[in-house]
Amino acid sequence: MVYLIAQYWVTPTTQSNELLSDVASVMKIGFETRAQKITLLATGIYLANTLPAILIGTIAGVLTDRWSKKNIMIASNAMRGLLVLLAPICIIEGPKLLGIGWGYWAIILMTLCESTLTQFFAPAEQAAIPLIVPKSSLLSANSLYQATSMGATIVGFALGEPILRIFKNTFLYLGINGGEFLLLPSCYIFAAVIISTISIQENPNPKRNPDILEEIEEGLKILKENRKIRSAIIHLVLLYSILAGLYVLAISIASSIKGLGPTKFGILLAMSGIGMVIGSFSIAQIGHIYNRKKITSTGLFAIAFSLFVLGQAEGSIVFTLVICAVLGIGSALIAIPAQTTLQEETPETQRGKVFGLQNNLINIALSLPLVLAGALVSQYGYLPVLWLLATIVLIAAFSERPWRHC
Repeated sequence: MVYLIAQYWVTPTTQSNELLSDVASVMKIGFETRAQKITLLATGIYLANTLPAILIGTIAGVLTDRWSKKNIMIASNAMRGLLVLLAPICIIEGPKLLGIGWGYWAIILMTLCESTLTQFFAPAEQAAIPLIVPKSSLLSANSLYQATSMGATIVGFALGEPILRIFKNTFLYLGINGGEFLLLPSCYIFAAVIISTISIQENPNPKRNPDILEEIEEGLKILKENRKIRSAIIHLVLLYSILAGLYVLAISIASSIKGLGPTKFGILLAMSGIGMVIGSFSIAQIGHIYNRKKITSTGLFAIAFSLFVLGQAEGSIVFTLVICAVLGIGSALIAIPAQTTLQEETPETQRGKVFGLQNNLINIALSLPLVLAGALVSQYGYLPVLWLLATIVLIAAFSERPWRHC
């Protein structure tokens, strides 16, 4: 989507847009350079991607419990593949809406629809893992899942644009224009084909209550009554809140490093991702030896330590990258035990609604800190915000009472 924005709606010759300038002013975003204009339009894509998770994530999880997990994953991937095939239509010239080409708004709508389908795929995927993997191997399986997901994300961010250009140039060589638009549909369809080959033994669900609200209440009741599930979700919400705040802080931190600058903040995020991969593989190897509560506490202390010392990096790129890797390792030590606990403790017939609720809360946790951190950084600078986040995580770490025998 960012590639399309840069190619078709914020070209080097794009004229200034008064409405976007006003929006950028309200959001305290610079609007002078092409990169800043792309960032502002990409924010619209981010919001469109997040809203369905906040609005229908829990409802999608309830419906996931009623249907076959395998069929949901196949259907949602196939439908997403067909949906993104419509992207070339959006670049056809036409009327402008609010000073921006109609195609941008069509891309926003496409993102909303794609994200809506994702709300069904995500809980089905999480609920399917314990149906495939023995309970004794769930921690290792979730470690592998986390490592490969993060690895794919890092590779995607790093190689996304070059791969799109390769597709484009390859098909141009064959006399076909628009080859870059085939990358995403082919990935989605390929994923649907792979999932169709997996054998998933699902127990038929009893006839469900047609009242969705009552089923949502059932999911909330599970959270209220099961301390382990409640604690796991709290840890995940806290983790993603911290990571969301760091997305904003990364720009300021990168700005303070000579030779990096604000536009290369993605290097810091990528290093955290590498740390998560390292942490994931470590848990897969030795996670079963140690108590999960102590693993989680270690992760919380690692993140608190990283946040405190990040502000002391004083422009050292090597030191900052190492600390970002430590932060990523700490994130893995929190996320993987929490996700494994959810899969183990949640009854099979309730997993969809619990994971849907989890998805709902995590996306809220991702959205609010982005706004709050941005406002706090603009007013007080990034150092006090780093210390505030570190203090919150440190309190959470001590609340786990890691010194106690479990």
